[in-house]
Amino acid sequence: MFDTLIRGGTLVNADGLSRGDIGIAAGKVAALIAPGEAAEAGAVVDASGRFILPGLVDAHAHLRDPGLTHREDFSSGTHAAALGGVTTVLDMPTDEPWTATAEQLADKMALAEGRIHVDVGLQAVVSRDLSPISRLLDRAPVSFELFTADVPDAFLFDTLDAVAEALKAFAGADTLIGVSPGDQSILAGSMARDRTGTIAAFQNSRPPLAEANGIARALVAAASAEARIHVRQINSELGVETWSRLRGIADASVETTPQNLFFTAQDYEAQGANLKASPPLRSPHDVDALRAALGAGLIDIVATDHAPHTPAEKAATYTAFADIPGGMPGLQTLLPTMLRLVDEGLIALPDLVRMCSKNPAERFGLGRRKGRIAAGYDADLLILDPRQSSTIASADQVSRAGYTPFDGWTVKSRLTSVFLRGREIVRNGRLVGSAQGKIVTRES
Repeated sequence: MFDTLIRGGTLVNADGLSRGDIGIAAGKVAALIAPGEAAEAGAVVDASGRFILPGLVDAHAHLRDPGLTHREDFSSGTHAAALGGVTTVLDMPTDEPWTATAEQLADKMALAEGRIHVDVGLQAVVSRDLSPISRLLDRAPVSFELFTADVPDAFLFDTLDAVAEALKAFAGADTLIGVSPGDQSILAGSMARDRTGTIAAFQNSRPPLAEANGIARALVAAASAEARIHVRQINSELGVETWSRLRGIADASVETTPQNLFFTAQDYEAQGANLKASPPLRSPHDVDALRAALGAGLIDIVATDHAPHTPAEKAATYTAFADIPGGMPGLQTLLPTMLRLVDEGLIALPDLVRMCSKNPAERFGLGRRKGRIAAGYDADLLILDPRQSSTIASADQVSRAGYTPFDGWTVKSRLTSVFLRGREIVRNGRLVGSAQGKIVTRES
C-alpha cells in the first residue's frame, strides 16, 4: 500500500512524456504504475489533464543567510522557492562570512535546520589559502566556487596560473568547481579609463571579451588539471561562441539565467537598479545568440542567480551605476519564466526538465535522488495545469526584495501543487504546513 497515489497525469522527464500513475511511500517514488491499474493508497491525488514534473533544482542562488538576512534568509528564500516549484536550492557561499572553511559550512548547515521549506545544498568558496579544501571535502558540499574577478582579494583568482593551481588542489576529488568567468585586468583597466559612473561605463567594465576570456581560461585550466567545472552564467554571443568551440576539451557544463534570455541593456532605461547585476545585460544580438544556443542544446543548466536586495537598497542614490547593489530575485519565477519559453516554442517541457531538474541534479552530485520521476527518487513533484493561465506579479512575491522584473507576464499554465519528498508543501499558490526541507550533500 502506498502513502499517496497520484493518478491520471502525464509525466514529464528529460527524455520525454509518458502516461502513468505515481505511487509514493516513505518520501520516495515507490513505483510507476500503468494508467488506471489497481493500487491502494492512503491518499489519492487526481492529476487528470495535468502535467507532472520533477521538482526544479536551482543551481545558483544566494539565500543571504548568515549575515545578510535583511535581504533574505533561509525561511523567506525557500518560501519563494517552494511557491516557484523549486524543491532544491543550491546556495552560493557569498554570505557574511563567506563559506570558506569546514567550520563555517557546518555552522551554516546547523543554522538552516528547521527553517527551510525546500531542500538546500550548500556550496563552499575556494580561497587563496587552499588548505581548508580537504576538510571541506569531508562535509560534501554540492560544489566549490572559484571567482576570477570582482570579489575580495582573499577569494580572487585573476590569472591563468592562479586558476590552474587552484584546480590542481582538487586532483582526484569527486566534486565540482563552479567558475564565474571574468577578467580582473579588463575590469581594472576599464574603470581607470572611464570614471563617469554611467550605465555604459558599467557595461564596458565587464564586456563580452572578459566573459569569453574567463570561459577559455577556465576550460583550458580544467583540461590541464583534469578537474570537473561548471561555468557560471554566460550571456554574450562571444561567450557562447567560445564555449561552443572549447567545451569538449574539459569535463565542463555551463549555465545561463532567465533574465539574460529576456532582457537587454535597453531595459535598464525602464527598470534601472532593479535589473542591475553582473554580468551586465547585453545587446539584442547577444540575447538572440544565447536563445539560439539554448534552443540548440548548448546550454546545460538554467539557474536564477537569485540575489535579492531590499527595496531601500535598490532605491538609494549612488554615485555610479556600478555601485548599485547587484542582483535580483528569481527563485519564485524560475518555473514561469521557463514556461514562457515553452509558450514561445523555443523549448519543450522535457527541455525545461533537462535544464532545470535533471542536469543540475546530476552535475551537482544529487543525481541519484533528484531531477527525475523514477522509482527510488525523492518524490519532489510539480503538478502543472495547462488549462489555466497564470500571471507573475510583484505583489505575490515573498522574497524580501519585494518585486520581480517579470511583473505582469502571463504564461499558459498554472502550478497547482508542489510535493517535497511525497508531502504536499504548496497548494494553489499557498504554502502548506511547516518547514520540511533538509540539507542535502553531494553523493559519493
